[in-house]
Amino acid sequence: MEKIQNFIGGKYLDPVKGEYLDNYDPGKGEVYSKIPNCTQEDLDLAVRASEAAFESWSKMSIDKRSRILLKLADLIEENLEELAVAESRDNGKPLSLAKSVDIPRAATNFRFYGSSIVNFSSESHVSEGFMVNYTRRAPLGVVGCISPWNLPLYLFSWKIAPALAMGNCVIAKPSEMTPMTAAMLGKLVNESGMPAGVLNIVHGEGSGIGQAIVESTATKAISFTGGTVTGKKVGATASQQFKKVSLELGGKNPNLVFADCDLDEAVKMSVKSSFTNQGEICLCGSRILIESSIYEEFKERFVSEAAKLKVGDPFDEQSDLGALVSQAHIEKVQSYIALAQEEGGKVLLGGNRLPGNGYFLEPTVIDGLDEKCRTNQEEIFGPVVTLSPFETEDEAINVANATRYGLSCTIWTSNLKRAHRVSHQIHSGIVWVNCWLLRDLRTPFGGMKDSGIGREGGSEALQFFSEPQNICIKL
Repeated sequence: MEKIQNFIGGKYLDPVKGEYLDNYDPGKGEVYSKIPNCTQEDLDLAVRASEAAFESWSKMSIDKRSRILLKLADLIEENLEELAVAESRDNGKPLSLAKSVDIPRAATNFRFYGSSIVNFSSESHVSEGFMVNYTRRAPLGVVGCISPWNLPLYLFSWKIAPALAMGNCVIAKPSEMTPMTAAMLGKLVNESGMPAGVLNIVHGEGSGIGQAIVESTATKAISFTGGTVTGKKVGATASQQFKKVSLELGGKNPNLVFADCDLDEAVKMSVKSSFTNQGEICLCGSRILIESSIYEEFKERFVSEAAKLKVGDPFDEQSDLGALVSQAHIEKVQSYIALAQEEGGKVLLGGNRLPGNGYFLEPTVIDGLDEKCRTNQEEIFGPVVTLSPFETEDEAINVANATRYGLSCTIWTSNLKRAHRVSHQIHSGIVWVNCWLLRDLRTPFGGMKDSGIGREGGSEALQFFSEPQNICIKL
């Protein structure tokens, strides 16, 4: 059985204490590899490697850093098939999704920030004949990046790419449930010409090595994506050292469908936004709010389209949904389906686990619940969506905002004034109008309320991983 290794100082290393965790194949429910369960001793090695590499990496010309990141992007694309297979097996998602979205986006992340760094501008202010002030963005040093299991290489790269572009050295931890593509990245990093110690990848539990990265006085910033409960702990720990922290957390995203929408497109995209990646995307629209005059028609068509989705082997090209990530997670999602029925909800479609050892669950559609029930308030993170009618625009806005989350929202309407009016009143970090999951990496990304703090994407990510230094020169 394969044993994954840490990537520290440009080398693959076994964990110092020789402790390992089981890595499961969600499609089969079987252990297929072992991953290091790192301890402080492993982190110490990563810190030493990072600190040793920092001076030369941070002083390297921007053009050379850019070329290395662009080369890494090329290498990811060249190894797309191998990476996609590893991610699909590790995560349970359909191979087609890993090949068309996850791995290409990982390459795009490195390419975007490799290009952005050569075009990143600083501010200058001239008081004619008296002084010049300009702002320099200095790298922070060693930073910690902790990524989740749902989009393993996609989100892993989204964090480390801007950090590396700004001249930082990175200690990164992928989720212990989906470590494989991050582990494979080390080989490509070496091929790209990146100096040893610039990127170090350690594995293990969030409560162990993850917490150690956050607590370490060596890490000057923490970028974390994951659950809100863990995010609160990360934020509280980081604040004790006044280190910079970015938290991209949970979501309970509303999808508002007005009667004047393009109904064909709204139904099609609402099915996609509900069930892509088995609903294991923080941006999935899990609460669909429909204007009452079209509620029955939308419900009938939505359920009909969702029923056509095929759940099955992630490596079957016909599969629309693969397996959920773990036994514990599918049990959690099933418990929410049971809770919804206890709360008075009616299961219109699905709700059942498929027979066999894999973690497969039917796409599930529920109606008959009010906005205050737990099913509509708590993040489920699975292929479960609720449908609810609304009478007025104000009611739709109030229900959409009636959770502690504020990550994303989708609005379906042909009324341009309504699109702007409603968007401005929605408490979400991103609002899509007549679309879903369209992302421009030049724009900031992040949530409001309990969905996190800070922004990733665009120049905001470069600014996060740097320290502004104002320099004033008297003329």
